[in-house]
Amino acid sequence: MSRNNRPTVVDLFAGAGLFGHAFEREGFEVVWAVEIDKMAAATHRANLPSRVDVADVRAVMPAGRCDVLIGGPPCQGFSTLGKRRPDDPRNFLCMEMARWARTLQPEMVVIENVAAFVGSPPHELLLRELAKLSYQTRAILIDAVDFGVPQHRRRSFTFASRIGIPTVKRPSGRHPRTVREAWCGLPPEPDGENWHYAPKPSKLAHSRMRVIPPGGDKRDVMLKRPRLAAPSWWRTHGEVTDVWGRLEWDQPSNTLRTCLLNPSKGRYIHPEQHRVMSIREAARLHSVADEWAFVGTPYQVARQIGNSVPFNLGRAVARGIRDQLI
Repeated sequence: MSRNNRPTVVDLFAGAGLFGHAFEREGFEVVWAVEIDKMAAATHRANLPSRVDVADVRAVMPAGRCDVLIGGPPCQGFSTLGKRRPDDPRNFLCMEMARWARTLQPEMVVIENVAAFVGSPPHELLLRELAKLSYQTRAILIDAVDFGVPQHRRRSFTFASRIGIPTVKRPSGRHPRTVREAWCGLPPEPDGENWHYAPKPSKLAHSRMRVIPPGGDKRDVMLKRPRLAAPSWWRTHGEVTDVWGRLEWDQPSNTLRTCLLNPSKGRYIHPEQHRVMSIREAARLHSVADEWAFVGTPYQVARQIGNSVPFNLGRAVARGIRDQLI
């Protein structure tokens, strides 16, 4: 335990610190974090008092003890939206969780990743290594929308525990939050204040957005204004339906990725206006408080949001672990 008698947490692949922040709000103390992206680490430092090392976790020697070890290793090699190359060198970074657990001897280890991580060869190898360290393991799939996050975001959480597997409880009687609810109180037009900023679309992008209705996507452009469609769209026959997708006011958003400022990468167009969502609007969809201080350029901050665990979901996970520790 820490000097404040709070359960201690070490956070690997810590990103901007939102997962760690969720644990802090549930009574834990993050005592050490490691993150390779210096701007994400700067955001972490701006919001949390914990030590943050800007480094590759493979180059850092673990030391000391902690109660809980958490981490979100890179997911690009497993994501269904990527190339899913089995030889992606990032795939086995998850094994760092076992290396650190061997030294830190936490009561529990938590690994967050995309759903496709579960059952992959690296995941199976990680489970075997954690079992050798006398951990009971279990992986569960969770959609953030079930935990007060106005966003469909299905992710895996793998628990390795010496005190029993925690229960991540869904709030009862709560309907899925919508884009409209998430953005309530924000100025309708981005004013640049507190990251309420969105890049101005090009003339071509603006022309495409004008013909896309709420819930629509590039297929509407292909149908209504075929001359505005890119040649590649015809080659893929409109198979990727989120490309140039427009949000709907009274639905949760789709998964926010690191490229959320690019309309060609997903369903990121404002429900009415001909622009992508602003950084602050994206943060609201991730259940990030307006008081959270981001550091970096808009595209760096978008990456920090897309790579993080939504705050409300993180709190639910931390709460389940806290209850197990008591």
